[in-house]
Amino acid sequence: MSPTTHDVSLREVTDANRAEVERLSVTPSQENYVASVSWSFVDAAENPDAQPWYRAVYAGSTAVGFVMIADGVSEEHPDFAGPYYLWRLLIDQRWQGQGIGRAALDLVVDYVRTRPGARTLQTSVAAGAEDSPMGFYLGYGFTPTGKELDGEELLVLPLTD
Repeated sequence: MSPTTHDVSLREVTDANRAEVERLSVTPSQENYVASVSWSFVDAAENPDAQPWYRAVYAGSTAVGFVMIADGVSEEHPDFAGPYYLWRLLIDQRWQGQGIGRAALDLVVDYVRTRPGARTLQTSVAAGAEDSPMGFYLGYGFTPTGKELDGEELLVLPLTD
């Protein structure tokens, strides 16, 4: 049975669920665009200035994905897009195509809207092959900025009307 978007939640990663969350993976062709959860933890630990905030994505009681944002980075920081940047969004290959990614992103957007000075959410995407997530982000409402971040196209989602 596939979960409805109402079953999707974001939960803290703890010692009790960390191994389960780290086992989540994308398809081999998507690995060119999405870093593993284990690498995301390393990235977060190595970049504390990015203010990493991460959560496991759950459908009901099952871990099905992972999300990480830069949460309140100085807009003047030379290494990070900020203040709010969607750094990782991974939905396990077994759970893709069921609306979970969109539901998880809805929850992230709701969270970011509660943060100080949040006017936009940025992300970056490696455009290219058909497995690129570019279509997902454009369909959600992100738009290209014309800028690049680490060789990826920088996108922005307005959070205010």
